[in-house]
Amino acid sequence: MNVSRLGGPTLSLFRIVTGLLFTLHGLSSIFGLFGGNPMTGAAIPFGTWPGWWAALIQLLCGALVLAGLFTRPAALLASGSMAYAYFVVHQPEGLLPLHNGGELSALFCWSFLLIAALGAGSWSLDTLFTRRRAETPPASVAEPNSMVV
Repeated sequence: MNVSRLGGPTLSLFRIVTGLLFTLHGLSSIFGLFGGNPMTGAAIPFGTWPGWWAALIQLLCGALVLAGLFTRPAALLASGSMAYAYFVVHQPEGLLPLHNGGELSALFCWSFLLIAALGAGSWSLDTLFTRRRAETPPASVAEPNSMVV
C-alpha cells in the first residue's frame, strides 16, 4: 500500500472537520443555534467587541476552510483569532490550558496554523481551481491570431 497517497485526503479530512467545528461555533454565537454561545446560551448582541467579531471570524473563516477556498489566509486569520482568545481571555486565569479553560482555543490555534502551513489538501476548491488554471492553455496558444499583418 502506498501511504504517500493518503496525505492529501487525510489533510483534507482534517481541514473539513476542523472547519466544520469552527463554523458551528460561529453559528451558535451569532445566531444562537445549537444552544447558543457557550458562555451565555444565547446569541451575542450585534457588534459586541470582541465576542461578536470573534464569532464572525469563526463563521466566515470556518466556512472558507471547510470548503477549501482561500484556505491558507482564512486558516491564518482563524489561528490568530484563537491565539488572541487564548492569551487575552484564558491565559490570565492560569498558565496552563488545563487550568484556564483554554484547551479548545489552543487546539484550534495550532490546528489552523497547521492547515495554513500545509494547505487545503487534495479535496478542496483551491486545488480544483488550481488544476483548472493549469489545464487551460494561454490565449495565444488556444486561439490563433485572426489579425492579418
